[in-house]
This record gives sequence, C-alpha cells and structure tokens, in this order.
Amino acid sequence: MISGFRVPSRRWLALAAVLTATFMDLVDVTIVNVALPSIQRDLDAGNAAGQWAASVYALAYALFLITGGRLGDIAGRRRVFLVAVAGFTVASLAAGLAGSAGMLVAARAAQGVCAGLMVPQALSVISVQFPPGRDRTLAFTLYGGVLGVAQVGGPLLGGLLTEHAPFGWRAVFLVNLPVGIAALAAAARWMDDSRARPAPRLDPAGVLLIAAASLAATLPLIEGRARGWTAWSLLALPLLVLFAVWQRRVERAGRDPLVPTALFARRSFTAGLVLALALFAGVAACFITLTWHLQFDLGWSPTKVALTGLAWPAGIACTAQLTHRFGPPRARRFVASGLVLMTVGMTGLAVVMAGSVRPASLVGWLLACGVGMGLTLPVLANAVIADVPGHSAGAASGVFNSVTQFGGVLGVAVAGLLFFGGSAPRALAFAVAAFGGAAALAALLPRALPASAPPGPVLRTAGQR
Repeated sequence: MISGFRVPSRRWLALAAVLTATFMDLVDVTIVNVALPSIQRDLDAGNAAGQWAASVYALAYALFLITGGRLGDIAGRRRVFLVAVAGFTVASLAAGLAGSAGMLVAARAAQGVCAGLMVPQALSVISVQFPPGRDRTLAFTLYGGVLGVAQVGGPLLGGLLTEHAPFGWRAVFLVNLPVGIAALAAAARWMDDSRARPAPRLDPAGVLLIAAASLAATLPLIEGRARGWTAWSLLALPLLVLFAVWQRRVERAGRDPLVPTALFARRSFTAGLVLALALFAGVAACFITLTWHLQFDLGWSPTKVALTGLAWPAGIACTAQLTHRFGPPRARRFVASGLVLMTVGMTGLAVVMAGSVRPASLVGWLLACGVGMGLTLPVLANAVIADVPGHSAGAASGVFNSVTQFGGVLGVAVAGLLFFGGSAPRALAFAVAAFGGAAALAALLPRALPASAPPGPVLRTAGQR
C-alpha cells in the first residue's frame, strides 16, 4: 500500500484477488517457453508438439478475451471470475500431471479459455468499484505494475522453477494450484458481483465473428514461420470489418452488441489500443529473443537468464510511487517519456547483443527498459479505460486485453522471422521500432486523466437497492 493512503479494506482485498489471478494468467502465456526442452525430452514430444504446448494457450486466450469481458457485464463479474479461476486451477493440475504431449496441449488449451474469461474482470472491477480520483489512480498503478511484471516475468519464473523446483518442469503448472485456490477464496469473500444494469444480452453472431477474426490473426503468426502461413493473417482484416459492420447493425436494431461501437469514437481508447499493441509486441519480441540467444546460442542456464532478466521488473517496481503521485495529471508526458526511455534501453540491448554478451552488460539497459515500462503502463491502462461508461467496462477490458495479447503473439512471430532469418540484433531492432512508434502515438493520448466520473448508467452490485 502507498504510504499515507487509507482506503476501505474490502475493495482493496477484492482487487488483490483479481490482480493475483491476473498475474497468474499472464505469466502462463510465456512461462512454459524456457521449460520446453525439458518437456519435450520427458514426454518424448517432437518440435511441433512442443510449439503447440507453448502457443495453444495464447491462441485460446485471445479467442475468449472479448467474450469473457462481455459475459462479466451480463452474468456478473464475480460469478464469471470464480468459475474461470476454478477452471484454470483444475486445468493447471491437469497440465502438471500430463503423461503425454496430447494431454498437455489439451490442458493448456483449457487454461487459455479460462484465462480469457478471467482476465477482463480485473479492469472491470477497477472501473466499477473504484470511483475516479486517488483510489482509481492507485488501483490502475497496481494493475499496470502487475501487467508489466507478468509480461516479463514468465520466462524468468519458468527458468527458476524448471531448474530448482522438486517437480522440474511440472512445477511451472503446479505452482498455480495454491495461487488459484487463494484467489478463489479471496474473491468469493470480498468481490462484489457487479454487472451492467440493465444487463445486456450476448451477441452470438458477434462472438463467432470475433473468434474467427482472432483465430485468423493469431494462428498464422504462431504457426506461420514453420508452415509458410504468415500471409494468411491478412484474412483477419475482412473478418474484423465484417464484425464491425455487424456490431453497427445490431446497435441500429436496438439490441446489445458484443463491443459497443461508441467505444472507438473515444480517441483515448482507440489511440491507447494501437499504442498498447506496439508496446506489447516490442516487449514480447525482446524477451523471446533474449531467451533464444542467451540459452540456445550462448549456452546460458535458465537460472542465469532469469537472474539477469530480473533487472526489468526491478525497474518497474522503482516507479510505483512516482507514477501514482504524478502520473494522472501528466498522462501524455509520462507515457511518452517512458516509451522514449524504453527505446533507448532497447537500442543499447541491440548494440550489446551484437558483441560480447555478459550479464553486467545487459543489466543497465534492462533496468532502463523496466523503468520506462513502469512509467508507461499504469498510466496507459488508466487512459484507455478512463472515460468508458460503466456499462461497457467489461467489453472495453476485453478489447484492451485482446490487443495486448495479440501484440505479444505478433512480437514473438516477427522476432522469430528476424532471429532465425538473421540475428538477435535484428530481432531487437524490431522492438526498438515498436517502442519508438508507440512513443510517437503518445501524442494522441489525453494530456491528463479525467478527475470526475464518466457519464453512464449506475452499476449496482449484490446487496445494493
């Protein structure tokens, strides 16, 4: 808790529950990467099976994020969250006990589905249970810190568990059991069952269209390098256009769209999504490149890679007080400054990777990137959702999380093309370009975050009259 900041305990305990689950979900996107050699060896799995064990989670996750956000609006965020956490925990147990590659891939797919239902509820809880002002600012600061640390912490945690935990690579999945049970118990006790009033209806055709677009966008990027499918991702564009046309038709008919089109009329929302796409693509490209080059090319152990990479989350942690106190009234400046710092840090990493690489030569640049991300992400997450009406909080959260997830998939795919077709510095140059482009887009964000509640219907929670 920020020193001197007093808040009602129930609200913050509920936030702690959803942030714990969110961290668990986001870490699982990448935690399996450094464990793949051990998994393939123990389960006698080929490269294709190993790649699916790593990628099917992200694929299933991306497919259900927008739908998961809308289901929270409709059925109640607490109810959806509890079902999803329980399912994720059971699927993690199945993955940890898997006796074959097929069982592991199926369990990872189930994890991804549950994560897609669970994660959107976090931003919804912040939007609904925290009024604009200091409370919401602190909540978004914590959310942004968790998002940033989880994004870079998966390979680090995976390396440490694979080498030092009693169950080897299985600990990568079994560690979710106590975390999931704790989040489930805390949410059941302290999370309000908020939902939109009146409750919207689910749009089945919209669900199918956005799922098809997500599949068309992510599957070729995951499998494209190996199978020559990358150009197939262009099929996502007409599907997205068809989805947008259908959403407008649903609205004109007086029904409830899966994603309210009015969201995209808000410049902070649209610009923030594009910026988030570039940011997360660059981060994912950086960390998968470091994993490949340091482990496979230079022979570093997973533990050595993990300990070196800790400089990044350490940089994020250093910015919590600064971002909370001074970020909201200087939103655009904080995001732009953080992204410029990340661009400089990534440029330094690319230069170092072209020569002799030692942990000491990487730590300073990783720390700079972490500080930059810590300045950027909490303010960005707040800016994207700041003026979204409460009845659309779940849909907006699902869209934001889908974009960050797709950015990660895009970053890994592009890094793979540049790394295996060229070199590590070339792959990191993509991250430099992504951060630089995001910094330019920061000019489209609001100068400051709103200090008053956005217009929209009041959302009632369980127990309210």
